[in-house]
Amino acid sequence: MTDSKGFNTKAIHSGAAPDPTTGARATPIYQTTSYVFENNDHAADLFAGRAFGNIYTRIMNPTQDVLEKRVAELEGGTAALAVASGHAAQFLAFHPLMSPGNEFIASNKLYGGSINQFNHSFKKFGWNVQWANENEIDSYKRLVNEKTRAIFVESIANPGGIITDLEPIAKVAEDAGVPLIVDNTMATPYLCKPFNHGANIIIHSLTKFLGGQGNSVGGIIVDGGNFDWSKNDKYPDLSQPHPSYHGLKFHETFGGMGYAIVCRFLALRDLGPAISPFNAFLILNGIETVPLRMKQHSSNALEVAKFLESHSKVSWVSYAGLESNKYNNLAKKYCPSGSGAVFTFGLKGGFDAGVKLVNEVKLFSHLANIGDAKSLIIHPSSTTHSQLTEEQLEAAGAGKDVVRLSVGIEDVSDIITDLKEALDKV
Repeated sequence: MTDSKGFNTKAIHSGAAPDPTTGARATPIYQTTSYVFENNDHAADLFAGRAFGNIYTRIMNPTQDVLEKRVAELEGGTAALAVASGHAAQFLAFHPLMSPGNEFIASNKLYGGSINQFNHSFKKFGWNVQWANENEIDSYKRLVNEKTRAIFVESIANPGGIITDLEPIAKVAEDAGVPLIVDNTMATPYLCKPFNHGANIIIHSLTKFLGGQGNSVGGIIVDGGNFDWSKNDKYPDLSQPHPSYHGLKFHETFGGMGYAIVCRFLALRDLGPAISPFNAFLILNGIETVPLRMKQHSSNALEVAKFLESHSKVSWVSYAGLESNKYNNLAKKYCPSGSGAVFTFGLKGGFDAGVKLVNEVKLFSHLANIGDAKSLIIHPSSTTHSQLTEEQLEAAGAGKDVVRLSVGIEDVSDIITDLKEALDKV
């Protein structure tokens, strides 16, 4: 398939073809642990990285392969690696880049689970995070030093729906000689294309909008193929002979796919958070409708945000699609087809009002997820972000008065009615 195909067509067809043996049109679920080799030479070539093919489902699987090719094409990348969860994708994305004592820079406007992962779990490996202030470009510049190995941001930040100004941050990364990693979960490639704005690596929680049904967990890493891993000695897993592959130099050998292959052959091989074939199948089918869903998500979210902005019990609304929002111009630049489904708002009654609201809604589901076709609601400071300090809650846009919505694709009049009736009881 060529790049001339439209997004909707790619979402349905990329990476897939009728099964050559049975003619099955849907991608089969290859529910197997391992695969028969043609002969000993074939097996030896696969294990040495001299040939591509299936070895063991911890490393690769044919259902997974279709999913990876589809997301890579939708994002405009060279290759991808699907894994067990979004957190697993973050972990494996950093693994080839970091050594004990290295640092990476991250925006302070991130999903609370990522903040926790970076602040605590990563430090057990000696990987140290330095926090930059949202879109203040100078704060990124000031944190760059000889230990810096990457910059990490979300294209649309969770939970506040903040749009990240990718291009100047990408310039900071380029000047520092390090890759820009963008979590594109909230936007999907339908709303935002980070590679077009200087990103080098994209990750997703496939659990969210790409899967879209709330029925399966997964994550993915997409290689942009646009970073020179051999220009210095910062990334020896890519640029230097690797002892576990008889001195193979991954970037020299595989070029623009080298990073994705290292993530698979080194990080996934040894750390093991493999995606199940069944989850890959469910997510793959969800992607077929992502353009239709993202249109409806964004349209509904804008109408809901306008309703809340005018409500007497609401003190503020953080949705970049609103003309009044300070990120509206960035939304028009980076997300011209819509500002997504997830945003936050503040209730004048504070913490208690937020808890009351989530207990009173009927159509909305109160749960810790986003990106479902159904409308979802949560009070972050008492749940998803409860591990953060009060200062960190404010920095992450998850203060005590904050309620987060993931607006679904139901009739928008029903969504608004549910919120109105619940707010009447607050």
